[in-house]
Amino acid sequence: MLELAILGFLYDAPLHGYELRKRITALTGHVRPVAESTLYPAIKRLEKAGLIARETQPGSGAAPRHVLSLTPEGRRELRKRLSAPARVDITDENRWFTLLAFLRHLEDETAQVAVLESRLAFLEEPASFFYDDSGCPLRAEELDDPFRRGMLTIARATSRAELAWLRATLTSLDGRAR
Repeated sequence: MLELAILGFLYDAPLHGYELRKRITALTGHVRPVAESTLYPAIKRLEKAGLIARETQPGSGAAPRHVLSLTPEGRRELRKRLSAPARVDITDENRWFTLLAFLRHLEDETAQVAVLESRLAFLEEPASFFYDDSGCPLRAEELDDPFRRGMLTIARATSRAELAWLRATLTSLDGRAR
């Protein structure tokens, strides 16, 4: 997820590390804060792999700034990761939102449709946070616990909103992709 966010934001524009960290934190930080001890090793891995380049520019003060940009290989890698996401990237909400934030960079609308259809199929599977003794998912109405009932009610409303958006977007994209 972190590498995808780095590649995605640098696809948009070259950034220095501090600005990149701010943008990633704005996207995912409320759930998974981005520490410097995590971000900078990821940047170095991507740089070593030839996916990002670093250019030193004079800073506004005495210290120089390192501006990061995506290489052509980095652009290809981002599109590859977007077109073939792992199952966890489809099923984990935070990873999904990171993928969704950059899906526009996948220029092939047929590939975009395939990714959205994967998420749609996942959301249409019967699921719950809680199950009965036989392993069947429980619905909010079947729970006495008001807190668990609240979790399921909120999750259902969120899923319904996302399903409606997915179906409308797929209809729109599918018509253009042909």
